Amino acid sequence: MSARIIDGFAIAQKIRGQTALEVSALKEKGIHPCLAVILVGENPASVSYVSAKKKALAEAGMADRSVNLPCGVNEAELLGIIADLNRDTSVHGILVQLPLPSHIDEQKVIAAIAPEKDVDGFHPVNAGKLLIGQTGFVPCTPYGVTVLLKEAGVPTDGAYAVVVGRSNIVGKPLALLLARKDINATVTLCHTGTKNLASFTRSADILVAAMGRPNSITADMIKPGAAVIDVGVNRISDNTKKSGFRLTGDVDFEAALDIAGFITPVPKGVGPMTIAMLLRNTLHAAQGSFK
Repeated sequence: MSARIIDGFAIAQKIRGQTALEVSALKEKGIHPCLAVILVGENPASVSYVSAKKKALAEAGMADRSVNLPCGVNEAELLGIIADLNRDTSVHGILVQLPLPSHIDEQKVIAAIAPEKDVDGFHPVNAGKLLIGQTGFVPCTPYGVTVLLKEAGVPTDGAYAVVVGRSNIVGKPLALLLARKDINATVTLCHTGTKNLASFTRSADILVAAMGRPNSITADMIKPGAAVIDVGVNRISDNTKKSGFRLTGDVDFEAALDIAGFITPVPKGVGPMTIAMLLRNTLHAAQGSFK
């Protein structure tokens, strides 16, 4: 029996449609949700991500206050721009596209964003709120994973969840979200120092792969019937493609299909949810929900 494929693209479109309706209602009250996206340099992946975000903003009826800066911009100038956006009451959310050039301190830049405008959910204040269970902005990818689980009808109450990967952007915040009472899973966070990784993953009712290594989760590492959420996006050389590459996740998808109960594909799995949840966070910022 083949796993049920969780269509992240369809779920994301549903959320984006709901968001657009709420944006329209907010605009009728004289509030025009606005996101400032700051891009430093011309990293091809970052340019692509920012373009997708700008397109999503337009489709949702949100204002776009993009700031494009040269790679050589100094840290003080960038911090000054963020300070101006913090003071601008017409800007509700601020996002600095990562990674930044090596001469700029990413943590200093993230900390400079006002917490109530930190729609990426990376500010130490929002990270702390997540840790202690207070309401705040949650990083978009982990947020999207929890919505995928709910929309797909994956049982989470009392489930054993294993998250593989301990990044500040995905692994750590997702582990905290899964342990919250509304999801109520028991969580193990695995990483490169975990011995005998398969002994953990084979017991997981919910397995999240977020390590950034292609096809690292094989069929023999998956519990029959488990929900497998693949956060990985890896470029693999493929001469049959016009681009010269194809995208693959951290899970051996084809092999996992025959074992898992639910599974997300790559692409069109977790990826589309990230932008959908960014729009939700921007809407909440405009509503003043998390001040």
